[in-house]
Amino acid sequence: MSDLSVSENVSLRSFSTFRTGGPAKYFAEPSNEDELTQAFAFAREKGLEVFVLGNGSNCLISDNGFNGLVIRIGKQMGQISSEEGPDGLTYVTAGAGCLLSRFGNFCADLGLEGAEFACGIPGTVGGAVFMNAGAYGREIKDIAVSVRYWEDGEIKEISASECGFAYRTSIFDRKNANGSNAVILSLKAAMPKGDREKILAYCEELRQKRTASQPLDVPSAGSTFKRPEDHFAAKLIEDSGLKGFALDDSGAQVSPKHAGFVVNNNGTAKAEDILKLIDYISGKVYEDSGVRLEKEVRLIGEFGGKR
Repeated sequence: MSDLSVSENVSLRSFSTFRTGGPAKYFAEPSNEDELTQAFAFAREKGLEVFVLGNGSNCLISDNGFNGLVIRIGKQMGQISSEEGPDGLTYVTAGAGCLLSRFGNFCADLGLEGAEFACGIPGTVGGAVFMNAGAYGREIKDIAVSVRYWEDGEIKEISASECGFAYRTSIFDRKNANGSNAVILSLKAAMPKGDREKILAYCEELRQKRTASQPLDVPSAGSTFKRPEDHFAAKLIEDSGLKGFALDDSGAQVSPKHAGFVVNNNGTAKAEDILKLIDYISGKVYEDSGVRLEKEVRLIGEFGGKR
């Protein structure tokens, strides 16, 4: 059994695509399932709250950091492989720490249809399963076959039909909200073979669309709000006159390129500045349209009583 390394007072700023966040009291990056078990044992022994972090692309980490143990599931738990199935489909297994863009490109390079949407999403496979990530009309649930996960010291595997996938949520999201420690280990997906050149061209087309329409060169956490029923968050925000809006000169701003993104210009804004703007947007949109925007971005750590 390998030994887990646990560090103290590790800045989380570089582990967040928003480029904000104070220190984690303790920080560990396990390289296998044994070390993951050791990490939770360490937290239990010290009575620590645990937060499992992937690529940090869908969270806003408090300026005060996280007063517990942050377990980062990174590239050491990101292996990827494929095998041909007897049903004519190709089965791809990717570890939770594998970048979703790498997963999408791996599938495209094999000439597999169905994972093209993943090529431009900045999260990890684990995070994508957790929130049923998607884009351009496709989601993880459309290609998932099964998911392996760690829960309270046990390794379990369930079929995609048992994962409770819905818009930006899954059974794993709900388990953790209810206090369970469920950590995604890997995803098995199945896809048919198609025309490799057409698939690669489509991936490139989607990449160009993202580059043209989204502020990829500025720190952000992607889409700030979930899509409200019968509406689009970006349009509601734009209709409220908030595209390009900033409350102050902190660096937090509604992107002038895409109103659905709150950005951190030059990485100078604090998490509190970003949250203040997010709350202002929510209030203004509700005042103007009667629609309540729900954050897609997760708040990590303490924010003046908000979580």
